[in-house]
Formats: sequence, C-alpha cells, structure tokens
Amino acid sequence: MELTGAQIFLECLKKEGVEVVFGYPGGAIIDIYDQLPNYPFKHILVRHEQGAVHAADGYARATGEAGVCLVTSGPGATNAVTGIATAYMDSIPVVIFTGQVPTPLIGNDAFQEVDIVGITRPCTKHNYLVKDINDLAFTVRQAFYLARSGRPGPVLVDLPKDIMQAKAEFVWPEDVSLRSYNPNLAPHIGQIKKVAKLIEKAERPVIYAGGGVISSGAEDELTWLAKSLNIPVTATLMGLGAFPGNDPLWLGMLGMHGTYAANMAINNSDLVLAIGARFDDRVTGKVDTFAPKATLVHIDIDPTSIQKNVAVHVPLVADCKSALSSLKSVIEPTLDQTYSEDSHAVWVRQVQQWSETHPLRYNKGGSFIKPQYVVEKVYEISNGDAIVATEVGQNQMWAAQFYKFKKSKSFLSSGGLGTMGYGLPAAIGAQMAFPDRLVVDIAGDGSIQMNIQELMTAVCNDLPVKIVILNNGYLGMVRQWQELFYNRNYCETCMDAQPDFVKLAEAYGAVGFRVTEEKDVVPVLTEAFALPKVCIIDVRVDPEENVYPMVPAGASLADMLLV
Repeated sequence: MELTGAQIFLECLKKEGVEVVFGYPGGAIIDIYDQLPNYPFKHILVRHEQGAVHAADGYARATGEAGVCLVTSGPGATNAVTGIATAYMDSIPVVIFTGQVPTPLIGNDAFQEVDIVGITRPCTKHNYLVKDINDLAFTVRQAFYLARSGRPGPVLVDLPKDIMQAKAEFVWPEDVSLRSYNPNLAPHIGQIKKVAKLIEKAERPVIYAGGGVISSGAEDELTWLAKSLNIPVTATLMGLGAFPGNDPLWLGMLGMHGTYAANMAINNSDLVLAIGARFDDRVTGKVDTFAPKATLVHIDIDPTSIQKNVAVHVPLVADCKSALSSLKSVIEPTLDQTYSEDSHAVWVRQVQQWSETHPLRYNKGGSFIKPQYVVEKVYEISNGDAIVATEVGQNQMWAAQFYKFKKSKSFLSSGGLGTMGYGLPAAIGAQMAFPDRLVVDIAGDGSIQMNIQELMTAVCNDLPVKIVILNNGYLGMVRQWQELFYNRNYCETCMDAQPDFVKLAEAYGAVGFRVTEEKDVVPVLTEAFALPKVCIIDVRVDPEENVYPMVPAGASLADMLLV
C-alpha cells in the first residue's frame, strides 16, 4: 500500500523507537502535522524553534537516546541553528527535521525559503535534502544512524513540501551501511598494552575525562580503572558525572574555573590519560604549558580530535567504553602482582593536600546571599539526585563547582558554544524523559530571559521544572571580566531593568518565589522542590561576586587567581 511522504516519515520515526518530538508547525510541514494525531508520539509544542532543539538536546543528554525536533522552513529552520550548533559543539545526538518549499521552487526565493542545508553544513555532523520520495525512508534511517554512532552529533534532514505530499510504497531499510563512514570502535591492542605499561610505570598519573566517557557509557570502566589503580580523576564541564563527585579520588573540574587541586595535578602529573575529551582551550589554558611534565595518552573515537589542539604521545582511536574495557582486560590479570593498595599513595596524598589547603571556597557572611551557598543548598536538599540544567555564565560555573554530580547524565549544560538560554528548554526535555525526577535549571537573570517563553511549554505540559535564578542584576561573567581586566568599565552589563520574576511566573501559570535573605534559602527551596508545579525561585545574590579559581585567558593552569 502506498503512503504519503508525511506518513512514511512518521512510520520511520515509529521504527526508530521515537517517543517524543519537540516541534513547532508551519506551512511547509503542515502535511506531517495533519497525520501526527494518527501516531503514538508525544509531541511537545514549544514556543520558539530554538527551544525545540535545546529541549531535544536536553532529552538526549538525560537519556542517552537521540532527541528529535521538527520545525518549518525559512525562519523556523534558521531559528533552530543556535540549538543545532550547541549540540554539534558538545557532540549530542539530535535529529532535526526541517520543512522546505516544494522542490520546483527551491532556488527561486520562494516564501519562507532558505538554504538550510548550506547554512547548517558547518554545524551538523551531516545533513540531507530529500529530493525523491523513494529515498525518504533510507535517508531518515541514515540520519538516526549517523547521529547515534561514532562521535555523536546533530543530523539535519530537509523535507520539501511536495515530497511530503507525494506517494510511494513504504520500504524500511533494516540495515545501514555507509561505505565512507566506518567509525573505529575497537582499540589497537598494541596501543592498549603501551598504555598499560605507562600506567604501571607512572608515579603521578591523572585521569582527565570528557563528555565522550558519558556518551559511550564508559562510566563503570573509568571508575574501575581509577579505584583499582588509585588514580585521581578530573573532568571537563561535559564530563561531570562520569566519575562520582563525592569520591575521595575526585579532584573536581579542571581548566579556567577548575579547582586548584585539579589544575595543579595536571601541572605536576607524569601521565595524563585523556579519555573522551578534546583539549578545549578552556581546559588547557596556554597550550605549550599544559601538563609540561606528563606523557599524554589520548583516547577518542574521533581521529580528527587527536593531535588537533595538543600534541600527544600515545594516540588511541576507539570508543571510550571499548578502549577502557580492553585496558581492563590487560591490567586485571596481573593487578594483584603489579599494583597494591599503596599504589600512587604518595601522589594521592599530595593531590588531596591541595584539595584541603585550597578547597573551593567563598567569603561567607555580609549583607548579600552568596550564589555558591544557594547551589550548595540545592545539592543538599536534592541529595545530589537531581538532574541539573544550567544557563551559561557565572551560574553555570557555580553549578559545576558546588554541585557534586554523583551520576552521569545528570548535568545538562552548553559547553563548547556557551549558549545563553539553553537551560530552561533543556530542563524541559529532561523532565519529559523523567517525569518523576527533580529537574532544576540553575540560571542567571540575564540568560533565563533568552528563552523565557518556554515557561509556557513547561506549564501546559505539566513538566514541574524548578528554575533557580541567581539574580545578581548583571550579565555576571562579562561583568567579572570587566572588573578584572577592563578597569571596572561595566559597559552594558547592568541588568537592573528586569521583570518581576514572581509576577512573570504567575502570569504563565507557574509558582513564583523571591528570596532576599539567606535564612529563607533552605525553606523556600524545600517548599518549591516539593511542589508538583513549575516554580521560579528568584534569589537575590551578591551583585559583584566572582567565580574563583580563575585562569586568565592565555595563562597556564598553574597561574590561577584565587579568592
């Protein structure tokens, strides 16, 4: 039996196991929406297409599955670009379907026509324009395969309106094989043995984990390696949760706003095991001073990431889980003979001493609520079991520093692109995936307004996300740079003209709280977290509090500004 392109498209989503679609209708995709009620998907109507991609992204990060969004042509597609670039920079599997004008009109500057394939080519893993209805099913199948496999990433499929209206027989391709795309999952055993030997000889090893550990599901293997061999662990922003944040071997995040212990450990290590990370500039600081005493091992599934930013001594192209499993199989048979409980004990005592002498801290007291205190209380009240999304800026760094992530897939944040407005729609995506879990968006008063319209999406879908606004009346991170490096020239960073967030919450049908005194932080957070409703908690914090430690741009990790 022949089906329309719209029906074939929806049958493909069904075959892929899609449960949730985040979208916004329009003329170019109206045929899909006409058929949507006949299919078992839960469709979440967002209020802006950027929100659709961020929500799909948050869903993907929280579940490990591909997120799906559906937007119309022209401005619908271009509104999605920031979300697509966000997912691309952080290697998140999202499949974006965009409407397009009918194929005969492509190139004619038709109403709501843009070349979205051309626009998104630099920020997608791959993209497609479907020109023949007979290619539709195979294209959708390829899109999901590419998004999920290898180094994950966003894939876009552009769907012309006439293709959605045409008819053809639905033929589902069970297998996908792309001659030009064969990710190398298994590690080279020779390289694995070389890494094992380096670990055996190392006196000051450090594990540096990135988001690739989480996307490959290698958390258990990484934890085994660290605990069995007594190796301290640090992580990138995207790697938070890959190793328990309350473990004695945990050093905290490294990099520009990393902990003193993590940065000093890297600076003094003789072996750095970089696993699923890409040596981002916010992590390395001045590249030629990064880990100056260490042999560098880099495990990553993407060969183009290896040697890209930092020259490494032992490259290992493989899936992180596969590589760490192979490393375990080499090390474990001789573990008792080669290692003891005291292995690396002197080194571990040293890094723990750094943690004790220079812990994450802030100046308590005074007339203002400290934002770090608020994050600490969010952690304590949630028992560390919440899914935490963040916006971007100081709020993001304080969340990364002061919330101890015990499990993976519990921290959702825009790392590589640094997208303000990410947190609220990402939290919605996560809450959609886990309706019974506490989902908290730690936000700033500037970035929360970037996608505040998605408050309505949360309210009307009964997704009880909690938005904790660390309201300092500034674009805080830019203000901090202006204070430290631009003679306090606070040009255009003051946000004193802002809405009443409590009234705003009420206008959307949510619950609003305002906290102006420290004594009210715990009772208000406790009350809000217990409510089965969307809540905004507007906490008025110290307007000139800074994020420390801080490595100035262009400095080495050892050159930290401390409190």
